[in-house]
Amino acid sequence: MNSSSPLTLPNALTLLRILAIPFFAIAVWYGHHWQAFVLFAAAGFTDLLDGLIARTFNQSSDLGAVLDPAADKLLMTTAFVLMAWRTQGMAAPIPVWVAILAITRDLVISFYAFASVDRLSDSKFHPSVLGKLSTAMQLIAVSLGLLCNAIGHRPWMHLFLPQMYWVVAVLVLASGIHYFLRATKNSPA
Repeated sequence: MNSSSPLTLPNALTLLRILAIPFFAIAVWYGHHWQAFVLFAAAGFTDLLDGLIARTFNQSSDLGAVLDPAADKLLMTTAFVLMAWRTQGMAAPIPVWVAILAITRDLVISFYAFASVDRLSDSKFHPSVLGKLSTAMQLIAVSLGLLCNAIGHRPWMHLFLPQMYWVVAVLVLASGIHYFLRATKNSPA
């Protein structure tokens, strides 16, 4: 059962996450790597917390169902764009091709969902296990990239970050194809 009031604690936490995005972007842009890492980590924590509170205390709402994924996509898109574009002084930038794949996948899914809203079941756009795994790997990769930028270049970074970005790319492609196949399966012509 959804809460009738849009002003719930989970929605307030989601709004805080949205309000933190410009400060995160400024920190990345100006090379304040520790601040960027802390803001991103805090945003991730509020994302976990708002979901837990919404489920535990039955405070889910229609507004939260829209705001929460929008906040996540805004934060991740901001991180991908800035960490792939503003690479000066970064020990661990995100490869441009990985950022393009991740952002393109989200845009294609969003546009398809918007264009098909009157024809397709809402359930076809709920996150799948593969989609959640892709998002989790993106969060881990961005978090580790931000942490590596904060601590500075270390030789061991090259042992795992390139492979992690490849895993992100594979999961982004696989989950994007999966969403498309699931959405078009049995859809009216």
